[in-house]
Amino acid sequence: MPRSQTIEVLLRPAVELYTVAVCAAAAFLCLAAPWSLALSPAWGRGGALAFLAFGVIRLRDAWGILRYRRNIRRLPRYVMTCRDVPVSGQRLFVGRGFRWEQRHTHRLMQAYRPAFRRYVEAPLLYRMARRLAERLEFAPLPLSALAGVLAWDSPLNPVRPLPPVGGLPRLHGIEPNEVDVTLPLSERVGHTLVLGATRVGKTRLAELFITQDIRRKTGGQHEVVIVFDPKGDADLLKRMYMEARRAGREGEFYVFHLGWPDISARYNAVGRFGRISEVATRIAGQLSGEGNSAAFREFAWRFVNIIARALVELGQRPDYLLIQRHVINIDALFIEYAQHFFARNEPKAWEIIVQLEARLNEKNIPRNMVGREKRVVALEQYLSQVRVFDPVLDGLRSAVRYDRTYFDKIVASLLPLLEKLTTGKIAQLLAPNYSDLNDPRPIFDWMQIIRKRAVVYVGLDALSDAEVAAAVGNSMFSDLVSVAGHLYKFGIDDGLPHAGGGATGGVKTPINIHADEFNELMGDEFILLVNKGGGAGVQVTAYTQTLSDIEARLGNRAKAGQVIGNFNNLFMLRVRETATAELLTRQLPQVEVYTTSIMSGATDASDPRGNTAFTSNTQDRVTGASVPMIEPAHVVALPKGQCFALIEGGQLWKVRMPLSAPDPDEVLPKDLREMAAGMRQRYAEAGEWWDAPRDAGLREAALPVDLLADDDHRKGS
Repeated sequence: MPRSQTIEVLLRPAVELYTVAVCAAAAFLCLAAPWSLALSPAWGRGGALAFLAFGVIRLRDAWGILRYRRNIRRLPRYVMTCRDVPVSGQRLFVGRGFRWEQRHTHRLMQAYRPAFRRYVEAPLLYRMARRLAERLEFAPLPLSALAGVLAWDSPLNPVRPLPPVGGLPRLHGIEPNEVDVTLPLSERVGHTLVLGATRVGKTRLAELFITQDIRRKTGGQHEVVIVFDPKGDADLLKRMYMEARRAGREGEFYVFHLGWPDISARYNAVGRFGRISEVATRIAGQLSGEGNSAAFREFAWRFVNIIARALVELGQRPDYLLIQRHVINIDALFIEYAQHFFARNEPKAWEIIVQLEARLNEKNIPRNMVGREKRVVALEQYLSQVRVFDPVLDGLRSAVRYDRTYFDKIVASLLPLLEKLTTGKIAQLLAPNYSDLNDPRPIFDWMQIIRKRAVVYVGLDALSDAEVAAAVGNSMFSDLVSVAGHLYKFGIDDGLPHAGGGATGGVKTPINIHADEFNELMGDEFILLVNKGGGAGVQVTAYTQTLSDIEARLGNRAKAGQVIGNFNNLFMLRVRETATAELLTRQLPQVEVYTTSIMSGATDASDPRGNTAFTSNTQDRVTGASVPMIEPAHVVALPKGQCFALIEGGQLWKVRMPLSAPDPDEVLPKDLREMAAGMRQRYAEAGEWWDAPRDAGLREAALPVDLLADDDHRKGS
């Protein structure tokens, strides 16, 4: 058979060891008793060297077989401290692995064949040790100590347990020769999607990427890092702060968290804009535009735009509180702006308006103005008699001319959104008081963050209130889209004294956006961000569980496909949904694999008088078959911390991420330490929910005094 068609079989006994033993014995004889082989001492030494050289070659072949068999059952430990994470100005480190080729598919198919089962599954001694350890768990002391010895995680333990990562080690063990897997930074502007079920390593992969983004420098300057964390991962917050401190960026680290407004930074999502109409777009864009809701959404946009224009003309910065106040009561803004306008343009007009107001009563007020303030009615009558040309005043006038009951109905869809963004202490975060110098909490906007090359952690507390988290997240994404558009047109230095005349202002500043559980935050704003943001240097890395999460959030399969189509890099961890796994497997080609089969047969002789009674033959047949490079079942069986990566134009890599080892100097400031401790208490994992009520201090701090008093009274009774 030609060498190009040789069938590779690595799951077999290491028969090369027999040759090694013979070579070692022959070399010993050549040295100790050359006369037994009819050799002189000099020729004996030469023969010994020849046997040893051949034995080393065969030992190397045997070691490859043994190493391959060991990898199939147990991968070598891969641990890395955060200090040791490599940071490059050209590539993004992902982990260790190999590029998946036809030979790996062939090896994987062999691992599933019954003939090789004993090389793939755990040996009998290991299975017996695990069963014995389970039975001795609650045994008396001497026997329970034996269970501890059997569970000892050390190379000295021949039956030590496998790491608790599940899955099939063979998926990665089929290639013992790993290399560092990296992604060119030039590919990141095409955006990256990470898919994986809960608790399989998405957030740990995010930590690996974020660590490098925080420490990397481009053109001598650090990059912008913005992390959206809807659920609140205390370890992620801690990792970001520690990396910012190691990189000397502690002063550029911002924490925005809806669950801890007392120590959170403040942010006004509508306070900075290039065009005044962006304020209305960011707010009304979150309303439903499907079916009959489209008309109400358009009216809400127009109404918010009228209010925003009036506020800017009055010298006030728009925020959610001001907009909500004037949505509920447009009369006050109409009167305030009219005073401002007439004071500049027609000071005597106000005297006429006051006279008209004095003549009003319930009988002569127009039907559509019933319920309005008399001064508003007087203003309307004056403006209907005098020709005044001011677009803002005309807009406010058209708003107050609606019947009040009808007006309340058409803004009914806008008020719930504003309520979500202005309830409780959240209003202090999203509508900051810029003139309060006694408030130590910083105020930031995205242009400021980008210019400072800052690091921002956004905790949205989605486990406590998913509706508010989604509203705030969409507002931030909408603001980021606006900033990206400004950067694309004018560059990062637009408006600064040292800004040049070019539109781009030189090299684009990479803006790394990591959106964990991004399906919780996704709306039309996010689609625009991934679709149009690349030209401004925006590099989105999104993390979610399944494709169905995206479709369910958007409510539209076409929009879900639009989102997925904008991600050029795909990292697929273990998933449970076949449709999600097929997002990867359907993009891969078919490969040809070879199988061997033994054919034997016997044929009776047709001549009864001949000397031959029968003929027999035995054949080894090699057959080829075209199969998918990987199947969805392989994605479902991935161990934790491992993934398939489709990067660099469709190249498939099999990757495993390093386990993180603790660093001794990881100490957080007091406020962040309290926040991280609270996040661990409030956001208990599904497997640790029973521990949450044990902290009585947190329970008492969260309850009003009167309820605690009643609770103590019941306990006493």
